[in-house]
Amino acid sequence: MAEEVKLGNPAVVGLAGFGLTTLILQFHNVGWCGVGPVLVLGLVFGGLAQMIAGLQEMKTGNNFGYSAFTAYGCFWMALGLIFILNYLGVYKSSTTDVGWFLVVWTLYTAIMWVGSMKINGALASTFTLLLLGFILLDLAHFGYPQLTKVAGYVLMVCALNAWYVMAHIIYADVFGKDVLPVGKPWIK
Repeated sequence: MAEEVKLGNPAVVGLAGFGLTTLILQFHNVGWCGVGPVLVLGLVFGGLAQMIAGLQEMKTGNNFGYSAFTAYGCFWMALGLIFILNYLGVYKSSTTDVGWFLVVWTLYTAIMWVGSMKINGALASTFTLLLLGFILLDLAHFGYPQLTKVAGYVLMVCALNAWYVMAHIIYADVFGKDVLPVGKPWIK
């Protein structure tokens, strides 16, 4: 009889990439660092690694993880390309250009937010904060630029929430029991 091989959970890489890259972008948005680290992490960890995690989620049959990690991986790569195109002068994205880019991601996030409420409380709170952060960034790009910093702080908490969910998955595996509670789903 063949021995069953234990596979890792791709969500831990997806959540790690999402959380870390979201944190560094918010450090930039509140004025703590330049755009360089955002660009590099956006392309590599938030982008490529998260997309790979999403494609691995597909193999597990997890459509939520498949969609979330693959899509947000593409978000980070697209944002990185916007930075590169602006820097090279190939195409200068206006504030409203970036605003519309964010609006469509807000709409996608709203769809995922509803689904997250069926999974667990920690993931639902992560997506609630992500949705709120996107709405604030939308408003910042359409006439209320002072909301960029507010969004930055909201999204820092969102990123740390994503890391909490990641830590929950890792610790449950390492300790063989549920160490960090994630709460019941908000929707039954």
